Amino acid sequence: MDRLSNTVRPYAWGSTTAIPELLGETPTGEPQAEMWLGAHPGAPSRLDRGAGAGEQTLSGLIDADPAAELGAAAVEKFGPRLPFLLKILAAGSPLSLQVHPDLAQAKAGYADEESRGVPIDAPHRNYKDANHKPELICALTPFDGLCGFRAPAEAADLLAGLDVDALKPYVDLLRAHPEEAALREVLTAVLAADPDEMTATVTETAAAAERLGGDYAPYASIARHYPGDPGVIAAMLLNYVRLQPGEALFLGAGVPHAYLNGLGVEIMANSDNVLRCGLTPKHVDVPELLRIVRFEATDPGVLRPEVSASGEEVYDTPIDEFRLSRYALAPGGAPRDLTAATPQILLCTAGEPRANGLALTPGGSVFVPAGEKAELSGTGTVFRATVVV
Repeated sequence: MDRLSNTVRPYAWGSTTAIPELLGETPTGEPQAEMWLGAHPGAPSRLDRGAGAGEQTLSGLIDADPAAELGAAAVEKFGPRLPFLLKILAAGSPLSLQVHPDLAQAKAGYADEESRGVPIDAPHRNYKDANHKPELICALTPFDGLCGFRAPAEAADLLAGLDVDALKPYVDLLRAHPEEAALREVLTAVLAADPDEMTATVTETAAAAERLGGDYAPYASIARHYPGDPGVIAAMLLNYVRLQPGEALFLGAGVPHAYLNGLGVEIMANSDNVLRCGLTPKHVDVPELLRIVRFEATDPGVLRPEVSASGEEVYDTPIDEFRLSRYALAPGGAPRDLTAATPQILLCTAGEPRANGLALTPGGSVFVPAGEKAELSGTGTVFRATVVV
């Protein structure tokens, strides 16, 4: 078992206080958006196994001996890499409105851009790798987000309530067409509109949302961060969700979503594939986006953990690249044996638990190689990230 040192990413949308407060540190005034735990090449976790080797990256250790670190079954199923990335995510302002491809779409898109010689770091490149990117966000504080399309009739009522003339054609489309066609036509119209005309529409929409408040308050806030952005209108087509601590959302392929505010634990398949559809100055590839998005109204599907006989609280998802659970360790409780044939990352978010005797504090984490003994004791909350083989 190895104690991890992890990198905090300072994206502009990050909270200036949430991660420092969790870690018991003094805020610097700069945004601290995500703390990455894992072997992603962009910011791999670091550890020191002694023997004079000094600090090493987790990705380097896995590359040197994948079977020893990940286990034979995980290597056979996912290849010689850790297939998930775990994060602490702290949104102080809205992230971009985005969609992720499924595995077949990612492979095809990556192969196409490679064959056309699109540089991997080109701002207009859509597919950085050939993997899909399902993800799960579990709230540590009240957490606001957008997830999946509303029913067209509900979206029509929301837009109509603003009483903005420029929105009325969208309202008519949403009420007149079958579900899939209505959502597709309106999102296409919003993203393909004349930029100057859309800026004026968003400005008028934002003013109406500010005036009305209530259900419109989240969109007024979004517009303050992204004035004139067509994503403000697109956001109104989606379900608004507020998670309470311990609740989670699973974001599958083709589901448009955005995180708005709050602190959470996020886990995802190890991929950088994102297609954006607003609330960003970055490239928006409308034709490719429309090919990826699933135009269907969905229940956002708030997840609550299922408690096993051992006390493990599991967030059930339909994919195998990651499995997220948590343990709430009460005073005087018996130690929990977490030994498994798969790799694990254990992350403390509250209290003073111990992992194989190592003291953890909030934000502290360890990597457990496959097959190595892992025991939790003490008090507090620990998230467990592993894979399904």
